[in-house]
Amino acid sequence: MLHNINPRLLRGRVKVLLVGAGGTGSQMLSGLARLHTALVALGHPGGLDVTCCDDDVVTTANVGRQLFSPSDVGIHKAVVLIHRLNMYYGFQWQAHTVRVSEMKDKAFDIVIGCVDTKKARRDIHEFCQTAKAAYWLDMGNLQHDGQVILGEPLLKHQKPNPMRLPTVMDLFPVLLDASIPESDDVPSCSLAEALEKQDLFINQTVSTFGLQLLWGLFRYAGVDNHCYFVNLASGMVVPMAVDKEAWKRFAPKKVRTVRKKVPKETVEEVEKLAA
Repeated sequence: MLHNINPRLLRGRVKVLLVGAGGTGSQMLSGLARLHTALVALGHPGGLDVTCCDDDVVTTANVGRQLFSPSDVGIHKAVVLIHRLNMYYGFQWQAHTVRVSEMKDKAFDIVIGCVDTKKARRDIHEFCQTAKAAYWLDMGNLQHDGQVILGEPLLKHQKPNPMRLPTVMDLFPVLLDASIPESDDVPSCSLAEALEKQDLFINQTVSTFGLQLLWGLFRYAGVDNHCYFVNLASGMVVPMAVDKEAWKRFAPKKVRTVRKKVPKETVEEVEKLAA
């Protein structure tokens, strides 16, 4: 089934908030610049107006795996990347050296999450309930695998549409449980240590699938799949169609049904991502 793009995104400049400017976020910003340029060339009335928020600074461990150079160390990631793109393309995109929880009273059409903790996703979830965003694109990864989920946030007091694209929180409600400890939020001290936690090209791969979803929305006015699970170690890519029956498989009571309909390896991938 085809999901048609929210028509308001075709009427003027699209306000995008990118949360997180690290491994995946730095790749996404580079891709968003190319996406904006292509959309304008194809006649979109305004292209993208991107804001990036991240309170983290560049460390030596980031150089090599993320899009930073040794001269960037000690500078805020969002500032480095946005300044670089503004100078290169002549944009007027913005950087905020704060977390999304501090981006209050601001509205965006699309929120893109490139974060690596449950707490950060809960903050984005709360932000989307008031930001009036049409879409929330969530991207996350472990060492070899990751997920990309394009969803439509449900605003407070909004009546749900049965064909509303579920967000990462709808598919993995366990993320809302603040009592579950984070698996590992300790920063790496070196590139070698960082590569023990995440493969060199997993962030680039995840961001490419996220950008392709956005490209499909704007270029073809809709998407057939709104979610991808990727694994570089196995070479497996599992898409999820815009389909209510597919969404039901993520409900706790449907676990046995899932095991019958998809390979065991896929189920284990999904359950690991939800952990």
